[in-house]
Amino acid sequence: MRCLSWNVNGIRALEKKAILAWEAVPGCDVVCLQETKAHPGQLPEGIASPAGWHAFWSSARKKGYSGVAVLTREPPDELIEGFGEARFDEEGRMLAVRFGRLVVASAYFPNSQPGGKRLDYKLGFCAAVERFLSAQRKKRRQVLLLGDFNIAHQPIDLARPESNESNPGYLPEERAWFDRFCELGYRDRFRDLHPGEPGHYTWWSYRTRARERNVGWRLDYAAATPGLADRVVEVVHHADVLGSDHCPLSAVIER
Repeated sequence: MRCLSWNVNGIRALEKKAILAWEAVPGCDVVCLQETKAHPGQLPEGIASPAGWHAFWSSARKKGYSGVAVLTREPPDELIEGFGEARFDEEGRMLAVRFGRLVVASAYFPNSQPGGKRLDYKLGFCAAVERFLSAQRKKRRQVLLLGDFNIAHQPIDLARPESNESNPGYLPEERAWFDRFCELGYRDRFRDLHPGEPGHYTWWSYRTRARERNVGWRLDYAAATPGLADRVVEVVHHADVLGSDHCPLSAVIER
């Protein structure tokens, strides 16, 4: 099973560029999108419900903000929307599909914002993710958590760590949470498969030709529960796919 994850930074912006997110990387079975910034009713039918796909959307109450989606080739056994916690669910940040004992989730973690203005909210969301994963594991399910974590975990995960230590996405509290996440057994499969390799990023500022110079951050992840991790045999950053300030990543699960 090949899964795609992409923060599209506005699905309608992609539509204007004639880019179909689910065709960005051929051969995918599940496509997880983040920061869709749209309700399905605001989209043309071919975008809201593309031919050949089962499309599911979780939109923020506030229009033009946040939002996630999951598209699947085969109908899932279950759709899981949000955490059951209104303060997070009203922003449309978590949507998951279940196939048997496998859950694939699309998550859009909040930005902690300059000065850590939303840091408490961000860490609360991180805790809700932990509870969600724990609940799925208690049901003997394995989870592939895909999405924009809005965190560069280690110095290797951004081009200029020293000058960004007080910036959102690289705050000590965010990195400490990611440490805890890994200590709980969850695996960052890209880093597992590419240990010690610098220069791998998934987000670049639109300013100063950052993408062209590869001055970026690795904010997008394929994280797996312990029982699934070794079956996630490939994670690829598709840095050549344009249309957003993030690039897509794909992850292959060996059946």
